[in-house]
Amino acid sequence: MNQSLAEKYRPGKYKDIIGQDSAILEIQNFLKDFPKRKALLLHGVPGTGKTSLVLTAAKENNLELFELNSSDLRNRTKLDEILKPASEQHSLFKKGKILLMDEVDGVTGTDIGGVPELVRIIEKTSHPLILTGNDIWQSKFSPLRQKCKMVELKPLKIDTIAKILKDVCEKEGILENIHFLRQIAIKSQGDMRAALNDLQTHSSDMDSESDYLETRNQEQNIFNILKMIFQERKPFLDIFDNTSLSLDEILLWVEENIPAEYQNESLANAFFALSNADKFRGRIYRQQFWRFLIYQNIFQSAGISYAKKTPSNKFTKYERPKRILKIWLNNQKTAKKKTIANKYAKLVHCSTKGAMRDFNMIKLIVKNNSKIQTQLKLTSEEIDFITR
Repeated sequence: MNQSLAEKYRPGKYKDIIGQDSAILEIQNFLKDFPKRKALLLHGVPGTGKTSLVLTAAKENNLELFELNSSDLRNRTKLDEILKPASEQHSLFKKGKILLMDEVDGVTGTDIGGVPELVRIIEKTSHPLILTGNDIWQSKFSPLRQKCKMVELKPLKIDTIAKILKDVCEKEGILENIHFLRQIAIKSQGDMRAALNDLQTHSSDMDSESDYLETRNQEQNIFNILKMIFQERKPFLDIFDNTSLSLDEILLWVEENIPAEYQNESLANAFFALSNADKFRGRIYRQQFWRFLIYQNIFQSAGISYAKKTPSNKFTKYERPKRILKIWLNNQKTAKKKTIANKYAKLVHCSTKGAMRDFNMIKLIVKNNSKIQTQLKLTSEEIDFITR
């Protein structure tokens, strides 16, 4: 595929935009009532269709679109040089035009005069000015919020995203099972663009579904490990050897499930052993003394297992760690992703935020191209992260 699925299936008409009926009505009323209100601010999480809605509105109303990205307008001078003239000049080819300023939360990168200048442009504009942004609730954007009609685009529902993915698969001839498409939809967290990028990455990379299945196998391995720790009292020296999960991840699984297996004094003893494991974990990271790993291992396995007097054989449904594991793992991955995205952004002259947003597509481009990897000056660890 030469064209990204996100671009190929970008809505072209109002009827193609799913799940944003209220926002469609708001933009229609805004254009109809202009200049009663001179600016509209579309806000919401990435991938909800903010930019697509504006492009569609221009097309449906036969208006010229003058599009700007705030990465090119991060200060007062640039706003005055580019956006101000565009807001005052008439369209040459059509009956009118829409000014679109994308990612407005990128304004004021180094110049605090950016927002006041933008407010002045809004007051004097001869054309409808539509702004989009993800994080527009910072105090510095308060004057902007007062001048604009605020319209929120809600994250798309999981079922809606899964249905769109299924339709795209049918049109593209991609063989997918509905369960896997739903997993992509869940992972996207309401971001349609991210879901389409993930689908394209998966369809171009035959290993991606096996990676997903590998994650499932890891979970099954951890369930066996938990059973051995909590119930069986098997030899503990090699208990963590048959899983690709790290001891840190296992620690979070154990912490989540101790209350399901222990009560009263045994519960206190188990958490005491776990706290000792965490102490040695901290010493390892602070002192880089990895011989402490054996102590973390012992407290995390035998220490917890012998916290109760006798092992039990009752059935217990073990739960995945919820917020803590999610945050911890995400922080690890995000740190690596941000480093790579920053290098990519400098190379192609885009914002780091934009590179992070399209990271899956960037990963697909970079993973099999050693020349680009060299240009980005990726470390061996970063190459391993992006190619696995």
